Amino acid sequence: MSSLFTTVSRTRNGYDPEEVDDFFEHARDVYEGRASDRLTSTEIQTSVFDLVRGGYDTHEVDAALDRLEGAFIARQRAEYVAAHGQQAWMNALAERARTLYGRLGRPDGEKFAPAERGRPAYDMDDVDDLCDRLVAYFDRQVPITAAEIRAATFKRVRGRDGYAEGPVDAFFSRAVEVLLGVE
Repeated sequence: MSSLFTTVSRTRNGYDPEEVDDFFEHARDVYEGRASDRLTSTEIQTSVFDLVRGGYDTHEVDAALDRLEGAFIARQRAEYVAAHGQQAWMNALAERARTLYGRLGRPDGEKFAPAERGRPAYDMDDVDDLCDRLVAYFDRQVPITAAEIRAATFKRVRGRDGYAEGPVDAFFSRAVEVLLGVE
């Protein structure tokens, strides 16, 4: 099978070609209806491949995963619109956006739980800044794209000085799904 991905030199690490090819072949089968299971956008974005010497270029594979996620969400949107209508899709997206927006309006100021003592965490100010941009988007003040959310990076801290990574990652994954549903 010929791959769409460039192989890095034998002295560098890249994603395991066999794992990547298997994943994309399975995704293609699911997308084209030849596999009975479902594949969600979250499963696509959280796929993990081993690093091996001379593997596939990680940036190319990550970009392909982003495109694949977009294709699955576009198909989900098309199927939903065909079954329920465009207004129903917009209502569903609006409800998801309201849920995300409500999560950002906590009265105590902390948007996410702090990490446990000694655990890796995200800098609260960095996360809050991106949350503020998302609120401004929902308030129709500034544009933001799924790509901007995906590309966001947060300083790393430890313990209660930062937000626990899991809830932050899950929240922004849902935000990406909403943004892709609109784009």
